Amino acid sequence: MPWPLRWFARVLTVLLVLALVLAGVLVYTVRKSFPQVDGTLRLPGLSRPVEIYRDKSGIPHIYADSPADLFMAQGFVHAQDRFYEMDFRRHITAGRLSELFGAATLDNDKAIRTMGWRRVAEQELPELAIQTQDYLAAYAKGVNAWLSANPNASDRSLEYSVLKVQNGSYQPEQWTSVDSLAWLKAMAWDLRSNMEDEIDRALALTKLPKERVEQLYPGYPYDRHAPIVTEGAIDQGRFDQRAEPRLRTSPTTLAQAARTLDAVPSTMSTADRAGVGSNSWVVSGEHTESGKPLLANDPHLSAQMPSVWYQAGLHCRKLSAECPYDVTGFTFSGVPGVIIGHTDKIAWGFTNLGPDVADLFLEKVTGDTYLYKGEQVKLETRQEQIKVAGGKTVTIKVRGTRHGPLINEVMENARPSGEANAVALQWTALMPGRTADAIFALNRAGDWDEFRAAAALFEVPAQNLVYADTSGRIGYQAPGRVPVREGGDGTWPVPGWTGEYDWKAAPIPYDQLPSVENPADGFIVTANNAVIDPDRYQPLLTKDWAYGYRSQRIRERIEAAVKNGKIDAGTMADIQRDDRNEFADTLIPALMRVGLAGPSVRARDLLKDWDRRQGLGSAPAAYFNAVWRHLLKLTFDDDLPEAAHPAGGDRWYEVVRRLLDAPDDPYWDDTATANVTETRDDILRQAMASAYQELAETLGEDVKAWRWGDLHTLELTNGSLGTSGIAPVEALFNRGPLAVPGGKDAVNATGWNVQNGYEITAVPSMRMVVDLSDLDRSQWINLTGASGHAFHQNYWDQAELWAKGELLPMLSKPESVRKAAAHTLRLTP
Repeated sequence: MPWPLRWFARVLTVLLVLALVLAGVLVYTVRKSFPQVDGTLRLPGLSRPVEIYRDKSGIPHIYADSPADLFMAQGFVHAQDRFYEMDFRRHITAGRLSELFGAATLDNDKAIRTMGWRRVAEQELPELAIQTQDYLAAYAKGVNAWLSANPNASDRSLEYSVLKVQNGSYQPEQWTSVDSLAWLKAMAWDLRSNMEDEIDRALALTKLPKERVEQLYPGYPYDRHAPIVTEGAIDQGRFDQRAEPRLRTSPTTLAQAARTLDAVPSTMSTADRAGVGSNSWVVSGEHTESGKPLLANDPHLSAQMPSVWYQAGLHCRKLSAECPYDVTGFTFSGVPGVIIGHTDKIAWGFTNLGPDVADLFLEKVTGDTYLYKGEQVKLETRQEQIKVAGGKTVTIKVRGTRHGPLINEVMENARPSGEANAVALQWTALMPGRTADAIFALNRAGDWDEFRAAAALFEVPAQNLVYADTSGRIGYQAPGRVPVREGGDGTWPVPGWTGEYDWKAAPIPYDQLPSVENPADGFIVTANNAVIDPDRYQPLLTKDWAYGYRSQRIRERIEAAVKNGKIDAGTMADIQRDDRNEFADTLIPALMRVGLAGPSVRARDLLKDWDRRQGLGSAPAAYFNAVWRHLLKLTFDDDLPEAAHPAGGDRWYEVVRRLLDAPDDPYWDDTATANVTETRDDILRQAMASAYQELAETLGEDVKAWRWGDLHTLELTNGSLGTSGIAPVEALFNRGPLAVPGGKDAVNATGWNVQNGYEITAVPSMRMVVDLSDLDRSQWINLTGASGHAFHQNYWDQAELWAKGELLPMLSKPESVRKAAAHTLRLTP
């Protein structure tokens, strides 16, 4: 062999050997962190042995003889599969991300420290029931037992091995009860209500008169989309299902506050807040094949890797007053108990109620005081020290008024100006509450009365709770701490110095919140739509509901199914997969009336016979959504500040619906074109042409070959290292893309932001259908998988099934769980 070839061969051999060695090291490092799921392990602190059965999806069912053992084992199992995720989350909620990642996350930490999530959790812990405190402590003991058994970073998770490169000295701390409670603050933050709407309204007001801003926030269409509760009213100080109602007739500072809110890292939801929502509904036995209720739930949150949810079963071997838990459902890693699921007798689901639980108060600050009712009052102050990996500790001074922390003050180079020079945030989650008590009470509830008593403890975030039980009862309860205001309706930032918009000392009493048991319709639907018509109910819950497109579609599907026979679990799952675009019937006729020439005509012809479904292979869905994207941008981007640009969704359906009847409305005019006044048809024509041009360049000129699934894709991105900007690191932890049907405010709500493109920003984060006639016939799916370990077989094994709308068996009976077990682990004292 000639010398150059021999040299090349030797170099190639060395490179291949090095590659194999590195691959071997990587495989060894990865597999070393995988948990032991078979055999026996000693777990100091247990009182008696615990058994953990995992099916082929890695979903654990835990069997114990006492609650302390049960929740200790849950902490151990969560840590086995998801400890890095738990550790990352607690750094978020404590405002300590910079300890991991350096100065890049400093703004995130400043925002969290200003609100003081962990401080509130610390105040909350001693106020909880002693039993709840004991369970939290048992859970923490289980997490720490796992930590003690895995002292090296590489034994814990691949992320720690990568983190060593930047932050080699980092060692995780012991888990505490406060770590669990602080995560509930993150849940509350992501399910907050109309805080951004308040800011958007005020920012829009800097460019537009108030009446034009109000056009962008139309009232809820009660005449077309039914609210959740259609019967009852407050009577003699409490909500009575049978009662009949008595019928009645500073831009700069706000921009700084908006940036502070944007700096808070997404934990459950997406930065595209308009995509966040949920569906849940329950159908009574009178409409089902089995004669027993069916319950469905799919919360819409951001697409995270791993999923925010973790499926599990928690079972006392023998049910008794001392050990009352037999519950299966979706948990949060880092929090004991089950958040959504069923016991042996009842099932429940959540959607975001969305009441106005946060207000922005404009304040007049002078030095260390602020104006309140004509007097200068001393600001509440504290200092927060933020440790920064690879840098110096940063100290910030947090200041607040009686209304809450000043959220505009944590931004660098802030220059407040104007009459109001600060913005305070008042939010119910910044008050200690009892939500942790509610989780355990729900997990042991056995009937409607016990369920309602548990719901009374669920203060933050306020949720819609749907209910069903094995005796045949169905119900709905609106729980939560909802403020009552001295004045105003919570839709705009308000002056804090007058006192006229202050919150009253007591929130809406629980007994006055809407509640329904066995309604006449025989079913209940919640999809973030209005809870109840304000002509029927006071006090004010909010004015910023979702506009009912999803809820009305679900109602129509249920009513159609009832007319054609009885409903089964398959019908419920099929409704969850419904991808119909409910605004197409309004917009397409307007598009068809517009004069159009050129190749755009071929694209518009796709819409003539479109069935309104947004499946993967649909060319009309691709074109319609592209038209919608360009229509919103052409109509509103020139009129509004960038922070208030439309993202899409059903509020904009209502706005455009009304504008279609006003062809000369000023919104149609493009303010960037001098000496030309565009009308409705000009913008509709341009939207169709721009949509064609975009898709022709992206997907080709053959309009019939366009596919919605080629545009509408989901990238599963790891919550921390998945956005590192380092391609090899991102490749380790991210998965996808997946083509996914549906769309924003379809029932299959795969949300996307019209400003950014068609990629998915919010998803049904899990799906569940519970069959109360036989709980073993229930079904569920998670977005990714049980494991948080990259390259584990259960890291994202449920993702493709989820994308297709398929479900897995949701087993809960001991004999079924054991039969399906692929792994059995025994924990001993």
